[in-house]
Amino acid sequence: MNHVTMCTPAQLAAELWDAVLALDEPAALATVLCALDDGMDAESVLLDVIAAVQGRVGEAWAANRMTVAQEHAATAINERAVAALARHPRSRPRTSAPRRRITVACVDGEWHALPARLLAEVLRLRGWRVDYLGAQVPTPHLIAHLHRTGPDAVALSGSIPTRLPAAHATITACQAAGVPVMVGGAAFGPAGQYAHLLGADAWAPDARTAADGLALRPLPRPQPDHQPIDDLPHLSDQEYTLVVRTRPALVRTVFTGLEDAYPAMRGYTEGQRERTAEDLSHIVEFLAAALYTGDAELFFRFLLWTADVLNARGVPARSLLPALDLLGRELKDFPRAAGMLRAGAARLTCTPLTASGTAE
Repeated sequence: MNHVTMCTPAQLAAELWDAVLALDEPAALATVLCALDDGMDAESVLLDVIAAVQGRVGEAWAANRMTVAQEHAATAINERAVAALARHPRSRPRTSAPRRRITVACVDGEWHALPARLLAEVLRLRGWRVDYLGAQVPTPHLIAHLHRTGPDAVALSGSIPTRLPAAHATITACQAAGVPVMVGGAAFGPAGQYAHLLGADAWAPDARTAADGLALRPLPRPQPDHQPIDDLPHLSDQEYTLVVRTRPALVRTVFTGLEDAYPAMRGYTEGQRERTAEDLSHIVEFLAAALYTGDAELFFRFLLWTADVLNARGVPARSLLPALDLLGRELKDFPRAAGMLRAGAARLTCTPLTASGTAE
């Protein structure tokens, strides 16, 4: 019986998930290539199969059902599945019309490249000439590329909100070079609110919507008198800058204080101590991102997500409270930061958690 008549995208995603979970790359590639051979649309394989499976990979890691090593290996298999799809005869562009050119890149410091790669392949399928630059693209190198190639647009991907200040600088620099910018990814907020705040020309929640929007109307090139959003009034208090500059010292001080405030730490292994220091560093980074955007909800979402992850690993989410209190004491002269820390602790205290640690 013909394979395509039997398998929906959801069924193929389940098949690919089994292969990825087993770290069986040959089986994963066979699933993708057989779907194409049987007539499934390449864009659907990319977005409804591979992207769906990658979403499950992230969820499995957060729920402690997958180690970091397994998550990295699974992601690598999905990346190779995308590469195999791109070489398949059924992945030729669907149009012979003159092609517009776009540069697809990740924000400087952003290592999660698969969402950008998926967008690049979708745009290529739809007839765009795509320059895919991958993860961690320093802004000066991106701008040099734009001057050499003169694309119609830049698609900038970011998954981690701590990279929003870097994204802001990149958006401004691209527009100054005369190239409009579409942004996407979890870093820009659940509804893309930070895309508008930072002056992006467009935002899309996913690759299919991005491609549809770019097909509907070209992004207008910035005019010579274009005034980018190069400053945010709430940054005049310098809290963001000072928190960023003092982050290493803040982490050291709070870590030392935690050993007294949270006695269970004294029995931690060296690995647990290293992870605690990393968690503290992330708390300060996300606090800084919230100060940059002026949005406390960014910080609260991170705290609730961290609480979920800690619960999944058998660490009480309430163990975050002493760290927030100690950090608040160190930042008592920073009204916005101290207020976010107090409100974040209150949010953790009053938010009910399910048995799995997920905030309700």
